[in-house]
Amino acid sequence: MARAIIIHENGGPEAMQWEEFDPGMPGPGEVRLNQEAVGLNFIDVYHRTGLYPLPALPAVLGLEGAGVVEAVGDRVTDLHPGDRVAYAGVPAGAYAQSRCIPAHRLVRLPDDISTRQAAGMMLRGMTARYLLHGCYPVKAGDRILIHAAAGGVGSIVCQWARHLGAEVIGTVGSAEKAEIARKNGCHHPIVYTKVDFAEQVKAITEGRGVDVVYDSVGQATFMKSLDCLRPMGTLVSFGQSSGPVPPLDIGILSAKGSLFLTRPSLMTYTARREDLLDHARDLFDVVASGAVEISIGQTYALEDAARAHRELEQRKTSGSSVLIP
Repeated sequence: MARAIIIHENGGPEAMQWEEFDPGMPGPGEVRLNQEAVGLNFIDVYHRTGLYPLPALPAVLGLEGAGVVEAVGDRVTDLHPGDRVAYAGVPAGAYAQSRCIPAHRLVRLPDDISTRQAAGMMLRGMTARYLLHGCYPVKAGDRILIHAAAGGVGSIVCQWARHLGAEVIGTVGSAEKAEIARKNGCHHPIVYTKVDFAEQVKAITEGRGVDVVYDSVGQATFMKSLDCLRPMGTLVSFGQSSGPVPPLDIGILSAKGSLFLTRPSLMTYTARREDLLDHARDLFDVVASGAVEISIGQTYALEDAARAHRELEQRKTSGSSVLIP
């Protein structure tokens, strides 16, 4: 029988249990997938703690993975046993050696992308795609600020934005991560633990501010992120690793320069099958071109998911992290 990481109640990393798990046979419109790699993402922490409630408990965590199709259910006509596929998004259930998943959430992998690489890029890479092309369409000459620039999403955004011709400013927590961000295309890494990042952004932009801020940190950076924007600039708040953003008086957006604010999710941007395929295609193309390299910074056994969560929460990771079933 297969095994999976299952939570029976919300809590800390210790709530995750390595247990026997029967994925069953795929139902109509479903595929059973033999998973070769699973992506580790901060949203997994939110699901584990209950900040983002799962539909029911007990539950298998995880929204990203890649592997080989084992079996297909009725009405599945475009996938077959042996196909290499990947996915990112709901429904949860990735932290398992084998799982069933709706076929319409899967994308075929190009021959030159391994399942391990795919598990480290699908959620982060498609997130980068909607950030740079959906929430605010970055173009040559734009100035952007990306928080957690050495992280999984940040590393991809830095490379992709530079490829688009943007000037990239990024915040990081240490000199070592500043070097990682620089190698990934960040023109101006800022070690936020040593300097005021808002003041640094204003100095770099000669007082103008940036066109867009991409903020996955949340509570600790949100208000200063607003201070980094030019008039009519855009703040994209797409995560909250430091805690949720408190309720906001929207008059602040007017006072700080008629700013735009959005709180997007990958699930919305890829809800339609055609949008999912567009995101995946653009990601595969930019990786195949060499403009974006996917860095797998850490690899863990799936049964060690608790340790992986602890290190993710302690900001000890860089780039993408992958769990191997």
